[in-house]
Amino acid sequence: MPKLTKRVVDAAEIRSADYFLWDDELPGFGLRIMPSGRKGYTVQFRAGRRSRRMSLGPSTVLSCEQARNRTMAIIAAAKSGDDPAAKRDAERQAVTVKELAKRFDEEHIALRVKATTGKGYRRLLEKTILPAIGNLRITDVTRADIAKLHHDQRHIPYEANRCLEVVSKMFTLAEMWGLRPDGTNPRKHIKKYPEEKRERFLSQAEMRRVGEVLRDMEAEGVELPSAIAAVRLLMLTGCRLGEIINLKWEYVDLAGRALRLPDSKTGAKVVHLGQAPIEVLAMIAKVPRNPWVIVGTLPGARLSDLQPFWQRVRARAGLKDARIHDLRHTFASTAVASGQGLPMIGKLLGHTQVQTTARYAHLAADPVRMAADAVSGQIAENITGTAIPDRA
Repeated sequence: MPKLTKRVVDAAEIRSADYFLWDDELPGFGLRIMPSGRKGYTVQFRAGRRSRRMSLGPSTVLSCEQARNRTMAIIAAAKSGDDPAAKRDAERQAVTVKELAKRFDEEHIALRVKATTGKGYRRLLEKTILPAIGNLRITDVTRADIAKLHHDQRHIPYEANRCLEVVSKMFTLAEMWGLRPDGTNPRKHIKKYPEEKRERFLSQAEMRRVGEVLRDMEAEGVELPSAIAAVRLLMLTGCRLGEIINLKWEYVDLAGRALRLPDSKTGAKVVHLGQAPIEVLAMIAKVPRNPWVIVGTLPGARLSDLQPFWQRVRARAGLKDARIHDLRHTFASTAVASGQGLPMIGKLLGHTQVQTTARYAHLAADPVRMAADAVSGQIAENITGTAIPDRA
């Protein structure tokens, strides 16, 4: 056969079956002619002991010279020990991010994270991550793709950062499962947005107002008694919302003055109780065939959502910016003010990391400052003969 040129390609006749025209100058470079009239360039080469054939593209898209150059590059790669056809097959079989997310759900979320955390992961995947990169092959996802995903969520920095965490874990597992080369996690080097840590503590006056509202609601008899009890327990124990809402009577040890939780955000833990929460628990009536302490309106069910009730409480108490989680912060700040050390506060709150409790360190200095102010003020008054104004 002569050298393949545009003229030769255009003149190639159509037959009743596929056939090939091979270039006589570049071994392995050929043209496939199909009965439909379609013509496509192809390359045949040896990879090790195997003879491989790859399609380069249709003649209507590739010029003859472009196809020739690709053929030379592929044959050169094969002679160097590569197998371009195997790489092509691997790319065709490479799973998409959507398929990775399915495996991530089945083998990680469903088995290794808590239900509430898993719910958050799935929401981020469905709402943000998969719409952005779900149809990309795992091996094609770049750092630029993830940086764009993160940047597009810059107006909600907290959620943008959570997306980064999910992506990072998912691609770490992809490497472990052999779906992507080691050390290629596309989340690497992308900095999270700064997050403003919100710490709100109820003052003594605010706590009194909440207490008054709860007593008024109790007297009115309109709100669920279990909801009222739940808020009181949150204030008196420093527990997380989920720990109180999911509290079962079998976890309550009144004699031992403790809640023995088999699971929490930080795993199994014991919440030691003072006399006040013991009295609240003792006043809660057990409902037959209902294992929950904070019961809901349906038979055998717990209260599913305390937020609407808390919205009504804080509105009546004039605390429009107070969240339920702020009751936990208030418990911690009260402990600091009473002279409890940070290690003890960490135990009361069930912290496993010292850094978590350290956020309350600045509060520990307040009583000392007040004492220093009082002492120095009294001495200054004696020295100067002038009363120092009370800054409290």
